[in-house]
Amino acid sequence: MKIKCIEKIKNMDPKERRVRLGEMLLNNSLSLFLVIAVILIACMNPRFLSFPSIINIISLSAANLPLALGIAGAIILSGTDLSAGRIVGLVACVSAALLQATGYVGKMFPTLKTLPIPLVLLIVILIGALAGFLNGYSAATFHLHPFIVTLSTQLILYGALLLFLGLGNNNGQSISGLSANYTNFIKGSIISLGGTPIPNYVWYVVGITALMWVVWNKTPFGKNMFAIGSNPEAASVSGVNVRRITILVFTLAGILYGITGFIEAARIGSNSAATGLNYELDAIAACVIGGVSFVGGTGKISGVILGVVLLRLIFVGLTFLGIDANMQYIIKGLIILIACAIDMRKYLVKR
Repeated sequence: MKIKCIEKIKNMDPKERRVRLGEMLLNNSLSLFLVIAVILIACMNPRFLSFPSIINIISLSAANLPLALGIAGAIILSGTDLSAGRIVGLVACVSAALLQATGYVGKMFPTLKTLPIPLVLLIVILIGALAGFLNGYSAATFHLHPFIVTLSTQLILYGALLLFLGLGNNNGQSISGLSANYTNFIKGSIISLGGTPIPNYVWYVVGITALMWVVWNKTPFGKNMFAIGSNPEAASVSGVNVRRITILVFTLAGILYGITGFIEAARIGSNSAATGLNYELDAIAACVIGGVSFVGGTGKISGVILGVVLLRLIFVGLTFLGIDANMQYIIKGLIILIACAIDMRKYLVKR
């Protein structure tokens, strides 16, 4: 196949060849830039690609991947989800509160024993699903753009989080002192690479990602999601229930946010109102870098994975180079802006 493609390019006239090469560079420009940046950072600081650093990058990528997969579904529908980070924050704080060690002095609810991990996981998944359902129902039923809907739910959820943090003996403080069983379940390790342990949650995320690949590529739901993203009117005429699929996409996204929050609570160990802040920005940037188009109807699981990993490589690399944390926000914003501009340019070229 590759040989045929090369022969085809060779047989083209020079002008057409330049156009094709230009399109190829345009389609992969941001990924090429990020790869070059990684190479340069590794040359400047060889520790960047050491085993501990690689495991750190893998772990950070895995922690953000379910969130990105959820937002990718919304973007495929030519929408977005600004509430994702706040759902993660609320779920993380609920998880932490319900799974604090029984004898912890600063326990939020002193009379409440540490609940079973599966029960808490079910509770937070339901919270995420409910928030996602609210987003999808509002967008589909009232014909509102997801940007407006999720901006509203972002504020609602942040208010709910602040109220929750004021319950019991917490008085708005960070929630810590988590059960050892919970932290071991998430951050414990059974496999190491180069002597560096790989956290358990990495394997959970691998399973979730495989399941999402099946959902996107092998089920009528996935096919209908892409059809609606490409052309909702045509999909509706073809018999696709646009309203139902839209609600399901956002509900599934909420479930993924709930899982992300459950992992995040144990991963960071101390959860506050700042947990989840701007998480959706990283996820949106990763999706666009990975080829999930805001035009709708375009995206792959492999692209989302690539986007998450490449973006995390860059941010870890900036830390290795000693770039100021405040400056990293500027770089992150520029990456999102450039990625969206390239995405729109690719769409205009196709037209």
